[in-house]
Amino acid sequence: MNIDSVRREYTFSGLSKETADANPVKQFGNWLADAMQANTDEPTAMSVVTLGLDGFPQSRIVLLKYFDEKGFVFFTNYNSDKGVSIEQNPAVGLHFFWPKVERQVRISGFAAKTETKLSDEYFHSRPLASQISAIISEQSSEIPSRKYLENQFEILLAQLQNSKPARPENWGGYRVKPEKFEFWQGRENRLHDRIVYEKQYNDWIMKRLAP
Repeated sequence: MNIDSVRREYTFSGLSKETADANPVKQFGNWLADAMQANTDEPTAMSVVTLGLDGFPQSRIVLLKYFDEKGFVFFTNYNSDKGVSIEQNPAVGLHFFWPKVERQVRISGFAAKTETKLSDEYFHSRPLASQISAIISEQSSEIPSRKYLENQFEILLAQLQNSKPARPENWGGYRVKPEKFEFWQGRENRLHDRIVYEKQYNDWIMKRLAP
């Protein structure tokens, strides 16, 4: 398979310090809205990068569920590989890629568990099947077969008899408080626009990077 010639030109838009919002959270919101309006597949999907206990970076895709000035929130099993990694080292990276609008966003920050109330509210807003899956899955642990997982699902579903399950203590949200943003806009001839925001005390400082 020949892949060395796979490439495309980027011509959708441009980005400058003058056109970008002074607040990176608002700038992110603007770009997310553009991605959604362009019918981008999974616009809230983001890669969460942690440092594994083996010393290697680990990346996986999760869904962003909330964001505001306090941070970016996703939900997971606290006993998963990413949960264990965050417990040891809360420094994480988030990465969004929206190919239809030729944009990427990278966010560096520190993750901490969300308040219990938010985890409870989001857990019970999910479909019942998703709640059951979260309860029965010992995420990142070895299991004997898919059939084992499906059996555990059916057993709990029968036990519940349409009642609402309680959120398991090992499942909930993380909020990533950002310290740095990078907004990347693809441009022609690979002269891409890169605008970085770095936190200095309570202010965000903007600068342009070479592509």
